[in-house]
Amino acid sequence: WEQNGTAYMAMPFYEGRTLQQVIDKQGSLVTQPWLQQTIRPLLDALEHMHAADCYHRDVSADNILILNDGQALLLDFGAARRVIGDSEQALTVMLKPGYAPIEQYADDPACRQGPWTDIYALSAVLYYAVSGKLPTAAASRIMHDPLPPLSALQPPGYDNAFLEAIDKGMSIRPENRPRTVAEFRALLFKDAPHGQGATEGATPAAQAAPSTRRRRKFLLPVVAAA
Repeated sequence: WEQNGTAYMAMPFYEGRTLQQVIDKQGSLVTQPWLQQTIRPLLDALEHMHAADCYHRDVSADNILILNDGQALLLDFGAARRVIGDSEQALTVMLKPGYAPIEQYADDPACRQGPWTDIYALSAVLYYAVSGKLPTAAASRIMHDPLPPLSALQPPGYDNAFLEAIDKGMSIRPENRPRTVAEFRALLFKDAPHGQGATEGATPAAQAAPSTRRRRKFLLPVVAAA
């Protein structure tokens, strides 16, 4: 809003722990039911973005905030970009090793980014949450893939269908991953009771939060460049 001869914006205050902190300090809390409950609003948020041809491109364990009431919020949209139609314009190279898929390593328009790009990153988050180990960078996996699939590791307490969904989401080649969040959600909740694959009553847009882990409500003057 405009006031005092300038402009301001207010941001909500969010307090909690990042998923990275939960995994590192309270690993016993991380179970399949807990992860499924946590990622539901994140899937909704990404699906809402993708419907507008907008991709986050920086989903990671430290960009997911677990609020004190247990709700998960997706943070840091600094790398988010909107793709217009079949534009051949290359997207800026933005990546976080371990989470970024191979198509984010190139500025070649032929290496198209899309929903499958965020799906890889979210799958990497889940892989890390389940195994406690950050996945090998995609650039290394393309040459020699040392990353064991979760379905082969068979960690206790996890259904094979859930593990296979994560493995599929982490496929090196984009065409081998789920193409949409809806497809990925169906795989992740394949064995879940009917109706538990999505957040009931949640507004997808409300599940995405501004960047930074703790948000204070403050006034920020907007300065126009000369």
